[in-house]
Amino acid sequence: MNLATEFANCSPDELKELLSGGTLTVYSVARPATANIAVDRSGVLAAFTFASPAFGPATDGVETPLFVADSVPASTTGTPGFARARKADGTVVADFSAGSGDREIKFAEVSCSPGAPVKVVKFTIKQGDWPERPDYYGTRPRSGYPLPVAP
Repeated sequence: MNLATEFANCSPDELKELLSGGTLTVYSVARPATANIAVDRSGVLAAFTFASPAFGPATDGVETPLFVADSVPASTTGTPGFARARKADGTVVADFSAGSGDREIKFAEVSCSPGAPVKVVKFTIKQGDWPERPDYYGTRPRSGYPLPVAP
């Protein structure tokens, strides 16, 4: 999970409270480096609205998100890469890794097609770097510095 700077010191319980009535927008894979940067190179695949409260009790470390609708229709074709969570007023709270593998948000579907239902089947709040390549997401290519090496 990448938190917006404004919420960097919030606990997981505080983050859950912030999302009551907010939104979770699922995007394809071109995600920004931080949650403070606008999404400009990624298509919106689906948008969920959190209920109030936004989460029920966690089970075995897996959160129980509560949405207004259990599934939503996909708006376009693509493969989920990340999801951005916003407060009810539209303020960005965090970006979560999303997809079909070992991600913070897992969907019942591998990809999205227009009008097909999209359903969240797992939601885990992991503080720290992205789970798939922490050596990559914590760095930025800069001249004079080597690129990260794959393990």
